[in-house]
Amino acid sequence: MIARPATSSTLKEINLRTVLEVIRTAPPVSRAEIARRTGISKPTVSALLQDLLEMGLVSETVREELGPTYGALFFAPRPEAAHVLALDVGARRLRGAVADLEGAVHIRRDVPVEGMDATQVVAAATALAEELCAEAGIDRSALQHAAVGVPGVVDRRDGRIWQATNVPALDGFRARDAFEAALSLPVTVENDIHLAALGEQRHGTKNPAGADAESFAFLSVGTGVGAGLILHGELHRGFAGAAGELDCAVDPETFDDNDPGAGALLQFAARRLSGHQEFGDGREISTEQVFALARSGDPDACAVVDEEVRRIVAYLATLAAVVDVELVVLGGGIGLNGDLLLPRVNQRLATRVPYPPRVEVSALGDAAVLSGAVAVATRAALEQILSVRFGVSGRRRA
Repeated sequence: MIARPATSSTLKEINLRTVLEVIRTAPPVSRAEIARRTGISKPTVSALLQDLLEMGLVSETVREELGPTYGALFFAPRPEAAHVLALDVGARRLRGAVADLEGAVHIRRDVPVEGMDATQVVAAATALAEELCAEAGIDRSALQHAAVGVPGVVDRRDGRIWQATNVPALDGFRARDAFEAALSLPVTVENDIHLAALGEQRHGTKNPAGADAESFAFLSVGTGVGAGLILHGELHRGFAGAAGELDCAVDPETFDDNDPGAGALLQFAARRLSGHQEFGDGREISTEQVFALARSGDPDACAVVDEEVRRIVAYLATLAAVVDVELVVLGGGIGLNGDLLLPRVNQRLATRVPYPPRVEVSALGDAAVLSGAVAVATRAALEQILSVRFGVSGRRRA
């Protein structure tokens, strides 16, 4: 491939992005300090700063703690330059949040959607967006981009969702087109566990030395089971976007006996706890009740937890053998029970693989997917603003 020669326009865009990144990384910062950090001449920095001011992406400020600065101005990002919408579509809940351009969440709300089909969920998301903006005092027109986390594999070509059975009519649904039409916004649709991994990368994952883990897996264990892979700092989607769909690796004939998801686990729990008074006579049991009972020391409930650990470790051993990550972060409704799971998981995993990854529980809780959606949406929103300035059409993504 022959590289095209750089033009003054592309060089200016590169320099503008460089200056903006310095301002966003260590605000407030002076013109002289920007020039020193970037190696760009002071006159050029001044011109670029004027561009950023006109675009509304930065603002002038002062640093009173420094005392007299003899008229020197400092520059900081303007988070209010744009806002984004983050959505997490689940089988029972739709989670939504509105954040500013720097990723600070202004408001979040969860609404029930159990039993709704895909079209109804889109309508619920539209109503939720209106409510969030109204309550946060943000003009609806200030929303620049939306990112939506969905269960299933996202087709990068047309935004259809595949292998999605948790939400009625979601499988084969043109999610991107439907959300864009309903929200009147550019929309990025991404697998929810992929977004959770991105959320952990941005906000939660640290290795023992305190640096960001370069390669890790996010394993969500809840209604379903899935993994998100961050390899060498980048999200790994795979050829068809199906990386992390671990259920495909399980023999269908033994699936129910090895699935750590809530449905299969509760089938096992119902058999093991059938003699308990509170769960007899066919009364339903929840995963929350099982773990609560295990915390009380009930031997049958502890046996259920041990069985769940066996199933989780079977998945983790596969991950460790294939990608050899340094860290696995557990999330999802079941995976967040770290007090019961972590000691058992780490002990059992050490007997299964020669170089077991460190296992931790998500520090983001049920906000992992939303955190990743905010990260994706803010990056896309910034690209849209810059593309207008430089006359470049943003690349559309599913």
